[in-house]
Amino acid sequence: MDAAAAILRAGGLVGIPTETVYGLGANGLNGEAVRRIFEAKGRPQDNPLILHVPGADWLERYCRNIPAAAYTLASRFWPGPLTMILQRRSNVPNVTTGGLETVGVRCPNHPLTLEVIRRADIPVAAPSGNTSGRPSPTCAQHMWEDMEGKIDAILDGGPCGVGVESTIIDLTCRPPRLLRPGGLPLEALRDALGEVDVDKAVERGLAPGEKPKAPGMKYRHYAPRAPVTVVTGDPVRSARYIRRQGRGMGVICFDEYAELFPDCVVEPIGPAGDKAEQARRVFDALRAFDATDVREIYAQCPDEGGLGLAVANRLKKAAGFHVVEV
Repeated sequence: MDAAAAILRAGGLVGIPTETVYGLGANGLNGEAVRRIFEAKGRPQDNPLILHVPGADWLERYCRNIPAAAYTLASRFWPGPLTMILQRRSNVPNVTTGGLETVGVRCPNHPLTLEVIRRADIPVAAPSGNTSGRPSPTCAQHMWEDMEGKIDAILDGGPCGVGVESTIIDLTCRPPRLLRPGGLPLEALRDALGEVDVDKAVERGLAPGEKPKAPGMKYRHYAPRAPVTVVTGDPVRSARYIRRQGRGMGVICFDEYAELFPDCVVEPIGPAGDKAEQARRVFDALRAFDATDVREIYAQCPDEGGLGLAVANRLKKAAGFHVVEV
C-alpha cells in the first residue's frame, strides 16, 4: 500500500481493487497523470472520470454547493457502489471532468484502496481498468491482460464482490437523476430520496452531439470482439428464441437453460432469479468469448428490477443496444 500510494503521489498509474470492478487510478488533481489514464485505456477525452475518496468529509475539498441529499446518501451507502455528481471546485482539472463543471465522487468499499487513498492523501481518479470499450475487469488478472506494460503497478485485492460499476446519480438537478445503473439499485435511491428520474441514456445511446455527464453514457462499452444480440422477455421464451438461431455461436444464459445449447459456447451467469450473481459474472462472461472463435453472441437478459437494471444496461451497451424482445 505504501508503494501504491507513492506511485500515485508521483503521478503514476495504479490498478486498484474496489467492490465493483478494478479501477485504473491516478492523482485526480494532477492533469498530466490523468491524461496518462486516457492514453493507457485509449479512452475518449470527453468521457469524465470519477474521484475516489475515503469518506464524505473529503467532499468539501473538491465540491461546492453540496446539497443535503449528498450527505443523506453518503451516510446510508458509503463506502459502497454509489457515485454522486456534484458541482466541482476549481482545484479539480478539466481533464478529470471531461470539461464539465461537475464531478463524480464516490467512496469505494475496499479496505486496501481506502487505505491507499488515505496514505497518498489525494483523491484518486479511476475509470474501470480495461482497454476502452472492452468488458470491465473484475480481478487483477483481467487488468494485467489489458494494461501490461502501460501502467506502473496493480494492487491485487482479490475478485470483486459486486461485479458491475457503481450507480451514478446526478444531484445537480431536481429531481435527482440516475445516469448509470450499477451496484446500488434504483429502488434504494428512491427509498432514500423519494423521486429519482432515470436518464434516457440508460436505455439508449446518446444522440450525436450530446455530451456525457458521467462515465459510460456515450460510447460503446463492455463489448467482446464478436457482435452481441440481447434477448429480453420471459426466460423460457428468450431461451427458445436463442436456441432457434443455430449452432456454434456464443450464448450467455441463466444457469437453468445452459443444457439447451450443447452445440454452442455457453457462459452461464447465474440462476434466473439471482441478479446479484448475474452482476458478478456478466463481465467475466463477455470477456471469456474473446478466447474463442465465436462469430456472434446471444444473451438472455434479466428484467430491470433491482440489480437487473444494471445487468441489462451492461448487456445492451455491449450489444450497441441491438435488442430483440420476445
